[in-house]
Amino acid sequence: MKNNNPGVLRLILRILQGVLIGVGAVLPGISGGVLCVVFGIYKPVMELLGSPFKRFKTHVPKLLPVIIGAVIGFLGVAKILAFFLERYPDPSVCLFIGLITGMLPSLFREAGEQGRPKGSWVSMVIAFAVILTLLISLNLFSVTITPNFGWYIFCGFCLALSVIAPGMSFSTLLMPLGLYTPFVDGLGSLQMGILVPAAIGAIVTVICLAKGVDALFDHFYPYAFHAIIGIVIAATVMIIPFKSFTVSAGSAAVNIICIVVGIIAALALDKFNSRIPKQD
Repeated sequence: MKNNNPGVLRLILRILQGVLIGVGAVLPGISGGVLCVVFGIYKPVMELLGSPFKRFKTHVPKLLPVIIGAVIGFLGVAKILAFFLERYPDPSVCLFIGLITGMLPSLFREAGEQGRPKGSWVSMVIAFAVILTLLISLNLFSVTITPNFGWYIFCGFCLALSVIAPGMSFSTLLMPLGLYTPFVDGLGSLQMGILVPAAIGAIVTVICLAKGVDALFDHFYPYAFHAIIGIVIAATVMIIPFKSFTVSAGSAAVNIICIVVGIIAALALDKFNSRIPKQD
């Protein structure tokens, strides 16, 4: 039966995507930018961040439901997910691994919209290798510091970077420094002593980097997009809880079920998204 309300379905879908992006942004190992990519809204987000005044009228109406959903997901659901992540860390992460894995087909499809020159595959492999090496290096160090105004500016930088550079989860950068927990707790509690410096760091990062990334996509779309796929795969590999698969057959089974559920949910969401007419 033909759907007579594509606008309503699109609105619901965008809000749901925004919620998942907000949730993904706060979960360890997950990048909000990755989910922006897999949901096909990374490029318009970067265009808006790169030229906010120029693109305001054309991009904000389309992205507003996503922004609202992201705020709900980040602030409203973060506390609940933090509980599950603390009590059931490995199954929670495996669910998101499944979600990202299930979105890879649509990600490859979008990356090939302007063709797949040989260099695009090279960029994907190089990006994968570089990010994997960087993340492994970060995991080798465990440094604890005392949070302060300057460090929370750094947290804002990492948060913005996780959107601008998909796959670069801010939790991956903050956890080795002992900043992740106080930063997320402060955001969830709306503490101004954390919100203000974080906002400063995020805004400066967006101003400095967003326009360059937008230009990169305009001139080297297939190379940039395939590089992002490499980043996404590397980041996903790094959050796989390998040890929990060897603890017991039961824990391994639960993790596998969560991955499968995530893949099925992602494929269903992609199918739902494909049935909704695209906006001009």
